[in-house]
Amino acid sequence: MTDTAARPAQRPSWLRNPIVDFCIKQPAGMVALLVLLVMLFAGVFAEHIAPYDPVRNNMASMLQPPSWKHLLGTDPFGRDIFSRIIYGARTALIIGLSSAFLGCTLGAIIGAGSAYFGGKIDNAIQRAIDLMLSFPLIVLALVVVAVLGRNLVFGIDINLIIAIAIPIVPQVARVIRSSALVVRNLPYIDAARIAGYSNTRIVMRHMIPNLMAPFLIMLTAYIAQAILLEAVLSFLGLGVAEPVPAWGLMLSGSASDFFEEAPWIVIFPGLAISLAVFAFNLLGDALRDWLDPKFKT
Repeated sequence: MTDTAARPAQRPSWLRNPIVDFCIKQPAGMVALLVLLVMLFAGVFAEHIAPYDPVRNNMASMLQPPSWKHLLGTDPFGRDIFSRIIYGARTALIIGLSSAFLGCTLGAIIGAGSAYFGGKIDNAIQRAIDLMLSFPLIVLALVVVAVLGRNLVFGIDINLIIAIAIPIVPQVARVIRSSALVVRNLPYIDAARIAGYSNTRIVMRHMIPNLMAPFLIMLTAYIAQAILLEAVLSFLGLGVAEPVPAWGLMLSGSASDFFEEAPWIVIFPGLAISLAVFAFNLLGDALRDWLDPKFKT
């Protein structure tokens, strides 16, 4: 038998693509990814998809039930709920992605740095993290957003993004630190120290890239939490303000007053929030199983 015949057949190159491999091994994750891509597409191209202006009042059409003219009905101001949900996807994804990425990135840097330096620096950082973790996520976000107020840039409240990101930082830092403690003792880190690399370069160039698996898993999970937290803050009047379309904002104000008469003004925004949070959580679980098979049961 020749070497060619004995050599095992290789998979086609397209099957070795990471995205294709993920979709094959994690069908549930693939479905979640497709749902999120649809939401992303709707948010990016909202102007071309939404049939109506989401902020224009039309009192002649107020509280109309779902129909072919208004697929999901209208709210007390006659605004098309379907159009507002499409534009709300943009708001939720911009704030959710931005705040989760900011919080997870800062948390990863702090956690990796804490593990690398150790000693008194690690102890001081961990005590600060313990202090921040003593506050529930929603309470800490409420305090931060109340202190910072509003700061609109291109229609996006930057302070809201910061307020949601800050409670994420200590939770990510704690998890990343535990993984970084293992990476810190690997031979290539000692080799980098001997080579004379700076501490900043070792942490940023050699430690953090090897912590990408837990980082990506937490990022998807905290995007879901950030979207939910944005909805809660908007519902309480501390998040997105009128007339910007936002899912949480659609549930506040007069929505509860008209629930019995027009339940669609609450049901459909609530379903949009639930679907987005569920899809991100499902994607996070799929990424965890795909990147780290030891978690599989």
